[in-house]
Amino acid sequence: MNANTTVERVAAPQAAPVAQGGAAVVARPDAAAREVLLAVENVSLGFGGVKALTDVSFDIRKGEIRAIIGPNGAGKTSMLNCINGFYHPTEGRITFKGETRQKMRPHEAAAGGIARTFQNVALFKGMSTLDNIMTGRSLKMRANLFWQLVRFGPATREEVEHRRKVEDIIDFLQIPHIRKTPVGKLPYGLQKRVELGRALAMEPELLLLDEPMAGMNLEEKEDMSRFILDVNQEFGTTIALIEHDTGVVMDLSDRVVVLEYGRKIADGTPDEVKANQAVIDAYLGVPH
Repeated sequence: MNANTTVERVAAPQAAPVAQGGAAVVARPDAAAREVLLAVENVSLGFGGVKALTDVSFDIRKGEIRAIIGPNGAGKTSMLNCINGFYHPTEGRITFKGETRQKMRPHEAAAGGIARTFQNVALFKGMSTLDNIMTGRSLKMRANLFWQLVRFGPATREEVEHRRKVEDIIDFLQIPHIRKTPVGKLPYGLQKRVELGRALAMEPELLLLDEPMAGMNLEEKEDMSRFILDVNQEFGTTIALIEHDTGVVMDLSDRVVVLEYGRKIADGTPDEVKANQAVIDAYLGVPH
């Protein structure tokens, strides 16, 4: 764990200015006052006799960056898997945009506005950066299979429009120099950026990031942190992330929920969570 990575949070333009340290900064609206985008209500998940999650409840509000943290084996990835339909809770429910979907599948979650990156990079290693990000547009394509195969008529016009959006994402992520490079030849940090680009190509309302900084050096973490902030603030995308670097978590997040052995032990602002003795004992490991 690296608790030393820090990123200066750029505030949202619509909030009221406040004074801090003699300089004018802009305060972000209180996340708890925003509209609920996704609600997790009393969710439990079991595999045989093993409980991965037990009676977990929290919400994710529109426009916020919501962190889910905890020790290894706490159930963080299992929670993300429940949110986007890889797993189905054995108890409780998950409501997205006011609608509870039982037995929702990952492709249904994606079509509904939930995109996902993975702890271990899941890219097509033999395909170029551009083609990998283009796969994120597949659910947006409307031309039927015939026109796609002959690459003529409406399919051609549609591909031009989707490719333009992908090129915009490539420019946003500052990776035009690798647009034609097979991703299997890229260093790990750039592969993680390509995976973020593929998720952005889906134009999600809720972006789930599973350890986006894993395996990165300090410079790569700072770059990824800045892109996450920019996605949140420039695109207005709501983000839920799992991350072990507590410095990153506390700098990026509006609110943090903490899991231990599949149970929620804390939920609040970064300052509230850092001061919570249960979190200190279970995860942060610093003197009270």
